[in-house]
Amino acid sequence: MRIAVTTPTGNVGRHVVAMLVRAGVRPLVLARDLERLDPEIRPMVDAIEVDQLDVEAVSAAISGVDALYWVDPPAASADPLDDYRRATASAVRAVEDNGIARVVFQSSVGAEKRHGAGEIDGLAGTEVALDATGADVTHLRCGYFFSNLELQLDQVRSGSLQVILPVDQPMAWVAPRDIAEVAVTRLLSTKWSGRHVQAVHGPEDLTWRRVAEVVSEATGRPLRVERIPDDAMRDGMLGAGMPDTLVDALMGMSTGLRDGFVAEQPRTVQSTTPTTLASWAYDVLRRQL
Repeated sequence: MRIAVTTPTGNVGRHVVAMLVRAGVRPLVLARDLERLDPEIRPMVDAIEVDQLDVEAVSAAISGVDALYWVDPPAASADPLDDYRRATASAVRAVEDNGIARVVFQSSVGAEKRHGAGEIDGLAGTEVALDATGADVTHLRCGYFFSNLELQLDQVRSGSLQVILPVDQPMAWVAPRDIAEVAVTRLLSTKWSGRHVQAVHGPEDLTWRRVAEVVSEATGRPLRVERIPDDAMRDGMLGAGMPDTLVDALMGMSTGLRDGFVAEQPRTVQSTTPTTLASWAYDVLRRQL
């Protein structure tokens, strides 16, 4: 079985690659910068340096692949949704040109809205486009990554997290490694076909208030959470030099998932994964503080 993995050095992708190697698979990995690959993993994969926004290069690189793990790369321009459209074009072209039978796509809770959720709208666009290829596809609707807290280390160190969601609004939180485990299970299985949506919700829904408590307990650092007005968050981003289009995309991921939003996939045994925020924070976050 020939399996291709995109973003192989990302929070999820690096685990996907390692798990496939442990399963006896030699994956094809597509990376923008091969120097970032784990040097111990490098001899066990076939690697091609490619920009996922380069339609022709991606299509050529994935020739001969049976299954594809596709992750839209992080937006790198002032217009994130345009980056997502370009990444989507690459994914579709690669699948269609190469007749790839099965695709596992890393999407997000909120993509079911299709519009009005900021950057998540880009993932929704990829879902729709992959569905139209006729390939068998599983969309992983993932919860909020634990690893996003690593982007807020300065706030954690200061003892105060600032958010624009209600601090007592529960939502799915998940460890990247657990997403990888679900992804690899789907990639290796040949017992499914058609279109599927697989939620990956982590072990429990958490409020931001509870997140602050858990992180404080795990790291030994006092931490509280404060809800600030949308305008204050926007002004802070603009003051940091972010362009309007990027601010809108980032803000939308929060503003679009409040005010009564309920995920399309409920929490079930199938959508619940084991790694707790407490164990992740102790193992990962504590070492960075």
